[in-house]
Amino acid sequence: MKLWDKGGGLNKDIESFTVGDDYLLDRRLVKHDCAASLAHAKALRKAGLLTAKELADISAGLKAIAALDAKGKFVIKREDEDCHTAIENWLTARCGEAGKKVHTGRSRNDQVLTALRLYEREALTELKARLAALAGAAQDLSKKQGRLPMPGYTHTRRAMPTTVGTWIGCFAAAAADDARLADALIKIMDQSPLGSAAGFGVPVLNIDKSYSAKLMGFDRAIENPIYAQFTRSKFEPAVMHLCSQIMLTLNKLATDLVLFSTPEFGFVTLPGAFCTGSSIMPQKKNPDVLELVRGKYHVVLGEEFKALSLAGNLISGYNRDAQLAKGPLFACLDTALASLNIMATVTAGLKFDSERCVPAPELFATEEAYRLVKSGMPFRDAYRKVGEKFR
Repeated sequence: MKLWDKGGGLNKDIESFTVGDDYLLDRRLVKHDCAASLAHAKALRKAGLLTAKELADISAGLKAIAALDAKGKFVIKREDEDCHTAIENWLTARCGEAGKKVHTGRSRNDQVLTALRLYEREALTELKARLAALAGAAQDLSKKQGRLPMPGYTHTRRAMPTTVGTWIGCFAAAAADDARLADALIKIMDQSPLGSAAGFGVPVLNIDKSYSAKLMGFDRAIENPIYAQFTRSKFEPAVMHLCSQIMLTLNKLATDLVLFSTPEFGFVTLPGAFCTGSSIMPQKKNPDVLELVRGKYHVVLGEEFKALSLAGNLISGYNRDAQLAKGPLFACLDTALASLNIMATVTAGLKFDSERCVPAPELFATEEAYRLVKSGMPFRDAYRKVGEKFR
């Protein structure tokens, strides 16, 4: 039974169109909705709207659903529309009247938001762990080959000498800033939307939303119920922007490695196990994994723009358009997590060629000019004197 069903029929084509792929996407939200539903049930008990027995039944039911979900055995059917309906229907079938009471004082609107926030909190924590793994792989590479000199580039031309350590350290620093951005998002999003209901609060019933917020580990509950709905247009795109920033870091790293590993450069060698071949050219060793990571930045950026575009020009309060941003959110997080994992593995397997990396003599031109400056010559004169060699 649908949560909004009042006994009327719905055109099957309309039903299929409005449900979309939510019932498939929501598989990853089941455990989070169970956690939120348990916190809500405890708040209902605190408000005197559930008996101790009803709370115990609901708690046992939610635990059973979570166990089924962990084994991939909790089924969400198209006619359920989403995980929230499937969970309530399962509870009602098992717990009877108690199952019918679990939705008291909430809307599917704040229910969806709460499950998403719990999911995002978990995903952001995992992103931080994988960023740390990437930074760790970069630091390990720097310890092994960091002192090796190599050319630095501006305008895709040799510029000044640098080192492998400075080059790879750039990406460790970027990963650290990406992690700081994740921390900032976790802090901003540390507020529970549960209790905002459809976006206008819960009349008559005295349900303590701060209590349920604490039970779920949130710092506080969102006070303004209309803003709770607005956050779906702000927080989800913000998470996707973090994914874009992470993918930009990885795009730059992958682009450098594609170039530096070409035979023409030969600065670095990719392990054979990281390269694919050609169906026609026996000699080929292709950096497909790097090309895909490089390209996935643009894919994630497109998903972010999709969500931002969907969020615009909507009046305050819930609008069904928001449903269409769920898929892009999951796609961005999945891509960023997988790409971080693969690039940490790639980084750990890099081997630089000390002979091919030796900077050409002309890269020391700036250093030569500064030696003249140190001896007393004005910089502009030193610049021109050294520059005469490269006309």
